[in-house]
Amino acid sequence: MTRALTLASGLLSLTLALLAAPAAQAQKFGWIESEFIMTKMPEYALAQTELNKLSDIWQKEIEAQKKDLDKLYHNYQAEEVVLTEEMKKKRQDEILKKEQDIKAYQNRQFGYEGQLFKKRQELTKPVQDKLFEATEKVAKKKQLACIFDKSGDLTMLYTNPAHDYTEFVLEEMGLGAETRNAPGKKGPVTTVTPPKTPNASADPNFESDSGTPEPASGTKPAVKPARPTGKRPK
Repeated sequence: MTRALTLASGLLSLTLALLAAPAAQAQKFGWIESEFIMTKMPEYALAQTELNKLSDIWQKEIEAQKKDLDKLYHNYQAEEVVLTEEMKKKRQDEILKKEQDIKAYQNRQFGYEGQLFKKRQELTKPVQDKLFEATEKVAKKKQLACIFDKSGDLTMLYTNPAHDYTEFVLEEMGLGAETRNAPGKKGPVTTVTPPKTPNASADPNFESDSGTPEPASGTKPAVKPARPTGKRPK
């Protein structure tokens, strides 16, 4: 009886081990560097070029508006002695209105969810979709349970090069040739300096209700990550 129970127990353990083996084997994983892959994609380079052009155009428009603001203020200073109080107030309001208009335009173009932000999303979405599609194909071919993005928010303290599937994704996209294994150039998106109200120290009665504007944060593409070396996964 005891022998039978022992044999049955052994068979059960063997069965569970055999059943667990495929499941354990299926839990393969890998990681890629999405930013590195995108720097190899011509579509991404074109998107960055277009974003830089738009940024330059909008910044030049802001600079032109700032020159108009300076001109308004200098004219006010030159003519202040002959102006009535009512005329002074009118000129000051005009200057303040111009300053506020420049700030509002700058925020519309370069602020959070501004035109540059929306244009970047529009241009990079096809690039990201293509990358995700290729990554999915590699995951299925290599029977991976999951693929992590080393360029994302996930903190990876250590990554074994044996699990790096970046090159497989590049090959899936037709970008894995030896002659095209160097990352493409990625120009920075131009930052913008906000307008500043000219110094009003010459007129103690002139006040600005907006104060000195804080510099607007520009948008820069991520720096190209270094490629790890090591044995590629099979």
